[in-house]
Amino acid sequence: MRPPIALCLLAVVALVLPARAEKAPMSPKQLLETATHVVTARVVAIYEKTETKELWRYVRYVAEIVPETIEKGDGITKGAPIYVRYWTRRWAGPGPMPASTSGHRDLPGEGARVRVYLARNAYDGFSKENVDGGFNVIGANGFETL
Repeated sequence: MRPPIALCLLAVVALVLPARAEKAPMSPKQLLETATHVVTARVVAIYEKTETKELWRYVRYVAEIVPETIEKGDGITKGAPIYVRYWTRRWAGPGPMPASTSGHRDLPGEGARVRVYLARNAYDGFSKENVDGGFNVIGANGFETL
């Protein structure tokens, strides 16, 4: 008995397409536990810089947001802008993309109203701890559109 054509095609696609090892999204509970600060805010402006580093094309973002509510954390004032950092990347090297994350997902646009899970002087959801006092968006799903 021969296997169905659809099953054969699925097997070929699985072998040909490169594997992607995206960072699994955190649950709302994990985001809240990981974050040092959580705010709901309006995105006022987004600034970006593109650079190529080690065969990856990074886009690094800074968003100016104006908090409407502070759900967790000290040192943020309702209505006073804060700046939050996040990033994405694409494989720019030869051949298929190696298994790795492509950074933050579900990025907001200007004018969006969002809940943002932030890390300040703490683990940011990826592989490092920011220690410069800035706010990093928890990776990879630290933005929640409201």
